[in-house]
Amino acid sequence: MEVLAEKSVRIDKYLSEKTTYSRSTIQKMIETNFIKVNNKNIKSNYVLKENDLITIDESYIKDVDIKPENIKLDIVYEDNDLMIINKPSGMVVHPGNGNTEHTLVNALMGYTENLSDGSEKFRPGIVHRIDKDTSGLMVVAKNNKTHELLALGFKNKSIHREYIALVIGQLNSEKATIDAPIGRDKQDRKKMCVTKDNGKEAVTHLKVLKRYKGYTLINLSLETGRTHQIRVHMKYIGHPVFNDPVYTNHKCTEFGQFLHSCSIDFEHPITHKHLHFDSPLPEEFKEFLNTLTSLEDKC
Repeated sequence: MEVLAEKSVRIDKYLSEKTTYSRSTIQKMIETNFIKVNNKNIKSNYVLKENDLITIDESYIKDVDIKPENIKLDIVYEDNDLMIINKPSGMVVHPGNGNTEHTLVNALMGYTENLSDGSEKFRPGIVHRIDKDTSGLMVVAKNNKTHELLALGFKNKSIHREYIALVIGQLNSEKATIDAPIGRDKQDRKKMCVTKDNGKEAVTHLKVLKRYKGYTLINLSLETGRTHQIRVHMKYIGHPVFNDPVYTNHKCTEFGQFLHSCSIDFEHPITHKHLHFDSPLPEEFKEFLNTLTSLEDKC
């Protein structure tokens, strides 16, 4: 698809008015080089010039018919406004390129008709996401008002989430903060990396829970929510998440990275009640830990 610029304005704003794509989707398409100007990669804040030729690769998003599916959900909590779901490793959160069935969204639609519109038409109820092979807690909005307030909570960091990961090797420190910008890998647009060229601020805090021979079990909390943030940061410091098929060179099982969203803590956006939920490690995660040699006991 080609669009000829008619005025001087930011490209993301211009295309959100000229196409059916939302501004956030356009920004993601620009970031992954699916949108170019005069056959060159640009950034979302690029200001168009009259007669600039905009090329849009529409393979980024295909128009999918999302079908409700009868898939069992692990519902930790539910009320009239929101749900807390314990997502299993291996489940894709929402339909997208190559994944139109068996996602969390398909399961949610099969469970209830009360879901927010979402940030995109294929993301009803989805306020935030975790990777396919990351397990654990997620918040789902059941109406648009709740969705708006939850999204604001994530933005202003009033919603606190923690993760547990098993990483390869021995961390030297008991606690650490990784402050390193993350952006799209120019060599492989499916991957992220630490980079100053196109990177956005990313801050991860970690502390050691238990040490094993060849591995370390850690707790993590995020100040920012960049794509693959924990996985990229751990690779960056030389301790990639175990069994990560993207960011390690090791042979990995289908279970995927040993990364689990273990707790979430926030104020209910409607009732203002304080909510806190914990999720135990998946069985596969625990079973593997039981095969390891413990060096010390910190749990």
